[in-house]
Amino acid sequence: MSNTDAAAAASAGRTPEPAERPRAAAFFDLDKTVIATSAATAFARPFLLGGLLSRRAMVRSAGAQIAFLFGSATEGRTERVRAQLSSMVTGWDVDQVSAIVAESLHESIDAVLYPQALDLISRHHAAGEDVVVVSASSEELVHPIAALIGADEVIASRMGVADGRYTGEIAFYAYGPAKAEAMRELAGRRGYDLAASSAYTDSATDAPMLAAVGHGYVVNPDRALRRWAAREGWTPLVFRRHLLPRAVRPVAAAGAIVLGGVLVCALVHKRRSR
Repeated sequence: MSNTDAAAAASAGRTPEPAERPRAAAFFDLDKTVIATSAATAFARPFLLGGLLSRRAMVRSAGAQIAFLFGSATEGRTERVRAQLSSMVTGWDVDQVSAIVAESLHESIDAVLYPQALDLISRHHAAGEDVVVVSASSEELVHPIAALIGADEVIASRMGVADGRYTGEIAFYAYGPAKAEAMRELAGRRGYDLAASSAYTDSATDAPMLAAVGHGYVVNPDRALRRWAAREGWTPLVFRRHLLPRAVRPVAAAGAIVLGGVLVCALVHKRRSR
């Protein structure tokens, strides 16, 4: 309600209606923010059992994937990982990928969800805000996970497909500044006030995503990202998984090393030449 409308209502002896709150949204990065790993790694075993991945291919790329999971997700590191692993998924059958993801969703994702992220999603919904998952991973992986956690919208990479198989091209790469651009486009369509909205991410490469909203949060930031957050006024958060029983941890760690070499930024390929 405008100031003019409020004054007119007051002069007519009517109680002014409360001012309409701006419509806000909460934008969540996926890998290492909502889940404690990458989406691709979470589905490594089902992809292996489904014949999409070979053990040799996973072992060959394991070092790069582990560097991504346990290091800072800088642009250079992410680019090197993607360059090493991008050829893996070319030729994969899209329907088979979607079927494997649907069949193994709970088995692959439930255990790696951050409970703190789920709590925040519930809080944003309780406040009447939409929740948007924003991920460089391909939409075939992101949409089912977003539905699982109750997200309202998805921004994800879209891959080129020909004859039902991935070509290795990419139609839209939701990475870096492209995330912020997609957020602004979605805000325009859905009527979100970005100044009243929030964003959560672990990665310094998502600085444009954080800068696009009024309330930025950095999840488990390393020293460099923590310094950046201090300069920009972004709030640091600590997310932790529920610990596995001690006897299980060595087995899980070994499995992560063997299965960790799946495509980072799930199913996302080499960037197009600019």
